[in-house]
Formats: sequence, structure tokens, C-alpha cells
Amino acid sequence: MRSLQSLAWQLAVAAALLSACSQSGHSAASKTIRIGIDLPLSGADASVGQSTLNGMVLAIEQADAKGLPDGFVLKAYPLDDTVQGIHNPQQGVANIRTFVSNTDVLAVLGPYNSNVAAAEIPITNAAGLAQIAPSVVADELTLGPAAAALRRVHPKTNAFFRVCTTDSRQGSVAARFARSLGFKRVYIIDDNETYGLDIARVFAHDFTALGGKVIGHDHLAADTQDFRALLLKVAAAKPDLVFFGGVTSTGGGLLRKQMFAVGLGRVPFMGGDGIADLATVAGKYADGTYFTVAAPDVTKLPSARSFVAAYHKRFHQALGAYSANGYAAAQVAIAAIASALKRDGGAFPTRAAVLRYVAATKDLATPIGPITFDAAGDMKNPVLSLYTFKNAKPVFIKLFKLKTQ
Repeated sequence: MRSLQSLAWQLAVAAALLSACSQSGHSAASKTIRIGIDLPLSGADASVGQSTLNGMVLAIEQADAKGLPDGFVLKAYPLDDTVQGIHNPQQGVANIRTFVSNTDVLAVLGPYNSNVAAAEIPITNAAGLAQIAPSVVADELTLGPAAAALRRVHPKTNAFFRVCTTDSRQGSVAARFARSLGFKRVYIIDDNETYGLDIARVFAHDFTALGGKVIGHDHLAADTQDFRALLLKVAAAKPDLVFFGGVTSTGGGLLRKQMFAVGLGRVPFMGGDGIADLATVAGKYADGTYFTVAAPDVTKLPSARSFVAAYHKRFHQALGAYSANGYAAAQVAIAAIASALKRDGGAFPTRAAVLRYVAATKDLATPIGPITFDAAGDMKNPVLSLYTFKNAKPVFIKLFKLKTQ
């Protein structure tokens, strides 16, 4: 944690220098407003990144077709935060700096991964640039001293928001479900990244509190490809469940696949939304896996029917785990930009005005339900879904509606 805060502070200082000129030199004649998008669009996370981008692009295209006040046009500006096949915090930082330096950019959507968000938040905070994430769930991004450390330049200003729930909620639901299935002995493995550590910690705490036993907990080394030695150790402990804290690209996919090589294939595998795309690596071996997603399955919601139909018509492919959340995040930004345009009477909106309207979002109708943010930037009353894999396809099991104050 100390190293994360140190990195955040260094980035924030650099960002403060950028923010001073973040909207200087804007052309008065410009009518193009851009929404920056930072996601993993290549490499191992490409399937989830691209399907999330699709949702964002759909919302922006629909809003532009409908028309903004005073003839303004709206454009998506996507950048990839992948380096050598894996989401990369430093690349995310570079992307955010690009958005900050482009005065047409009035809001940013993304990122997809929590460790990337931790590196980016100091910059958007310093620049006063609204950032709305569809899927980052680490508690420390919005709550407690760690979140405060990410906002050192403007400690009283929150520029980061998310339209998903948190690791503590996701890990807790996974633990409850695991115990409801009768699992008693779990071996936990995490990828040693922000998200993976967070969800593994919560799962371990709640699983134990509910009467289960954690019989082992290991952290993966980065860039490891062969997990058979570790999995032989896991097999010797005789778990009835293996829980993975992390994402498919940081070990989840290979772990599940290699479980079959050491006699663990019949042992169920479980994780959070980071393994929603597990089958892209594990293929048929994904079967027998359970995972949570910090969003509703919108195919089960009547309010999302028009979105689902429009998505299929536009992209001719199945929804991703966070396609609807991406669409909803874009809706938040678009509504704030439209409100700022109306307020400013045709002048190019300021980032400060857009940020104020994002923070004031209340009961905005979206495919994932009405969105209202609390003071920390978290979505009130989020919804969480539980899935399993059958024939390498995700199959919905249950919806959890989570109440907040």
C-alpha cells in the first residue's frame, strides 16, 4: 500500500503541472466534444475491453445522432492501455495525459482494471477532468486513506466515479454463495495486484466467518506461465474449492486449464468479474467455474431491452460482462455535457461544469438501473450477478440487489 500511495503522489504532482494548461488554447469555433476512453483493447484482456468499448461507443453514437444543443458533435476517443498483452498502469497514465492535453476532451470513461485506475486518478483529480469507470471494484479507489492519497492535489474534489459495486461486496457475495453450495475447504490464489488482493482478502474473511476454512493462500509471480508446481501443492491440501483473486490475463485462465493436468479438474474454481472472460484462455476447461460480476445481467431486466436490441443490431455479437456498464458510464458523461451546454448557452463547456454535473447525477435511467452517486463517487444501490460456465459459455445463476445508504 505504501508504494501505491507513493506512486500516486508522484503522479499527482506531475498532473498538477498539466492541469494548469488543460483547457488553454481552446478554439472558440470548435464544435467537437470528445469523450476519452481508456481500456485494454488488445492482448489477453481484449475481449472484455472491446465489448465494454462497444457499449460506450453505442451510447455516444446514439447521443450524437440525436443531436446536442447548438450544433455540437460528440466523438469517442479510445486509447489502449495494454503493453505486451497485459493492462498496464503506466500506459494508462500516458493515455490520461493525452486526454488532459486535448482541450476537446471533457470527460474520460474507464479504465477496466483497478491497478490502472489507481495510477490514473491523481491525474484526472489534478486536472478536474471527470472520470467514470465501468468495472473497477477495488475499495481503496474511493474509500479510506488510500483513496484520499489519490486526491492530494485537490483533496476536496472528487473527479472519479464508478457505475459498479466494490470488491468488498463482490467478495462477500462469492463467499456466501460458496458456503451455500456446501464448500468447506478453500485454497486461495491471487495475482498480487490491487484488484486480486482486495477480492481475495474479503472472500477469505467472509468465508471463514461463515464457518469455512482457508487451507492455503498463495500469490502469483508476474508473467508466470507454468503453475503446475503450485497446483500440485494445492492438490495435496485437498480443497473442495479453489478461489482465484485476479483476472484471466494475470493467471486465471492458465490456472484453471492446468488444474486438469494435476488431477484438480473436478474441483470447482471461483473468482470475481476478472475471470468473466475465462473461456478465452481456458476454453472447455472453464466449465465448473463460478464468478461474480459487479453489474446486473441486463438480459434479465425489462428496462434494458432497447439497449440489448440496439447493441446486437450495431455490433452483431453477444454482450460482454460490462457492455451495459460501459453504456451507462457514457450516459453519465453525456448527460453532464448536455447539461453544461444548456447552462453555458452555446459556449464550449468547461471541464469544471461537466464534473459538477457528473457529481450531481441523480436517478439517471440506464440499462443497469437508475444511477445516483454518493459523495465518494460510488453508485448507490448497485446490482451484482452470479454466473457459471457451461460448454465454455457464461450462464446466469442469480441476481443480488445491494442496498446502500
